[in-house]
Amino acid sequence: MRNLLLLPFLLLAACNSEIYTRDGVTDGDTFYLAPHAVMDNDPVLQSWVAYSLMKSTCQLDIGGEIPARVSDYSCEFTARQHLVDTWQDQRREHADIADPYLDDLVVIREAGYLDEYAVRYFGRKHWQVPVEVQVDDFRHWKKKHLRHHKPQTRIIGSWGYRNF
Repeated sequence: MRNLLLLPFLLLAACNSEIYTRDGVTDGDTFYLAPHAVMDNDPVLQSWVAYSLMKSTCQLDIGGEIPARVSDYSCEFTARQHLVDTWQDQRREHADIADPYLDDLVVIREAGYLDEYAVRYFGRKHWQVPVEVQVDDFRHWKKKHLRHHKPQTRIIGSWGYRNF
C-alpha cells in the first residue's frame, strides 16, 4: 500500500546510476531516486525517501536553470513535514523501531517548532520566512530539550541532467 502512495513520485524520479556534477556539486534538472529505495522497506529509509521526493518535487516546481540548487523555505519545511508524517506512519506499523534523529523531529514538531527548526538549521539569507516563525524562542527551547542534537539530511537519490 505504501509503495502505491509513492508511485506518482517514482514516475517523476526515473532510476539512473549516473551522477553528474557541475562546479564539484551534484546538480541537474532531474531527480533520480536511488534504485535500492524502491526495493528496501526499511522504515527509516522510506521516511527519507518521502523527504527526498517531496523536496526534489518542490525544487523542480520552482525550476530555474539548476533546480538541484534551489533552496526555499517552503520546500524545506514541507519536506521535513512529510519526513515526520512518514516516520510516524512507519512507527505505527513497526512499533519496535527507533531512530534518534527522526524521534527528535517528532518531539520538535509536537512542541510546535518545526518551522523554526527548518529555518535555524537549513535556512538561507534569501528565504522568505513567515513572520510567525520565532527562531529565538526555538533556540531557548532547544537548549533545554535538544542538548546534543545534530541536524541531518539524507537525500535518497541524486540529481542529474536529462538526456535529450
